[in-house]
Amino acid sequence: MKRTRIVSRNFEMILGIIGSVIGIFSGSFLIFIESFGQAHTPFLGVVAIIASLLGIVSSYYVNKKTELAGVGFIIATMFVIVGSDYINVLSAIFLLVAGISALFRK
Repeated sequence: MKRTRIVSRNFEMILGIIGSVIGIFSGSFLIFIESFGQAHTPFLGVVAIIASLLGIVSSYYVNKKTELAGVGFIIATMFVIVGSDYINVLSAIFLLVAGISALFRK
């Protein structure tokens, strides 16, 4: 009789949610700054918010489809960095650690 070990994915889920919430706040901050004429375009803030929503969706699927969630976290990291003009680095770090952990932790 073969035993299967169940791995808890709470670490990835919590990091993904924290990174996504920070990403949503910083993306909204970029949109807010644009209304005062300080930023180039609100499109970057929208990209960061959409990528953060992808991070939340990946957090939901991390217990069911771990590899797909890990790839989602890494894609969200790339778009958060592109869409945030270096404001959102903390969110990207959380999402990247969650993605790497989801892909390589067995």
